[in-house]
Amino acid sequence: MSLDPSLSRRRALQGLAAAGAGAWLPMAGAQDKVVKFILPNATGSGVDAITRAAQPALAKALGMQVIVDNQPGAGGIVGLQALARSAPDGMTLSVVSNNVVIFPSVYKTLPFNMPADFTPIAICGFTPVVLVVNPKVAASNAKEFTALLKAKPGELNFGSGGNGTILHLASEMYLDAVGAKARHIPYKGVGPMVTDLIGGQIEFATVALPSVQQHLKTGALKAIGVATSQRIPAAPEIPTFVEQGVPSYVVEAWFAVIGPKGLPAAEVKRVHDAVVSAFAQPEVKDAMAKQGNVINVSATDYAQNFFRSELTKYAALVKKAGVELQ
Repeated sequence: MSLDPSLSRRRALQGLAAAGAGAWLPMAGAQDKVVKFILPNATGSGVDAITRAAQPALAKALGMQVIVDNQPGAGGIVGLQALARSAPDGMTLSVVSNNVVIFPSVYKTLPFNMPADFTPIAICGFTPVVLVVNPKVAASNAKEFTALLKAKPGELNFGSGGNGTILHLASEMYLDAVGAKARHIPYKGVGPMVTDLIGGQIEFATVALPSVQQHLKTGALKAIGVATSQRIPAAPEIPTFVEQGVPSYVVEAWFAVIGPKGLPAAEVKRVHDAVVSAFAQPEVKDAMAKQGNVINVSATDYAQNFFRSELTKYAALVKKAGVELQ
């Protein structure tokens, strides 16, 4: 019996499509497995933007589906607690920021121990931090903004994604550097805080550049300066605070991949290799460059030592900035 030519052609095309798609599908037997990245940050945060940009490449490198689960409660403590309670099987991971090493110095009690309850896998890079204001604020540079703060001590409000976060501490560090005061308004995430900043409910905030890039382009927010040692290629028009006469104000906002404690060495290596591969992909490198992120994936042993040294570093910074224990 002969086949209908159109049916034969359709089947042939379907076969070709399936063969082509196979290069992008998870490896055989892994289609039903899902790697979950718990983010202790809200949608719209810098860490969220980074993770979602790398998500397709991570899925391909891991050979499994990858989902992003935002759990920003209590400034990120809820998400970290969920990760700490996860099985050490490499199926639940997280991308975190400096917040994880600041919390022990800011909170009297935590539902986990840092870093003992986690497995640092890789420091992935750094993201630029900018101090931004509502356009109605009568200041366009560090000199004018500092003068305004000093003219109205304690009257201006600044927001953050929560008490004890790197963005909270970054603003406190600026105030300490210039000898000024302002009122801190903590939010449940960066997204709601940025919404209020645009609406004028608060006057300023220190944020990761990826979370406000579009708002700076449209004029919904105004940048006072970037807290890096040199201007960044993604936003060369924003001057550094170093060149504006505040040489001590440099904030290194890093991001890292971690897992729960007890993650076997083989799983650590598998995830680390996937992270290296994902961030080396041209589309991910391009997305990171556009966000202003500097990618430099570390070795695992470096990451583990780095976390311990950062705990000590931020304990001193928190004390110097006068952040109250929660």
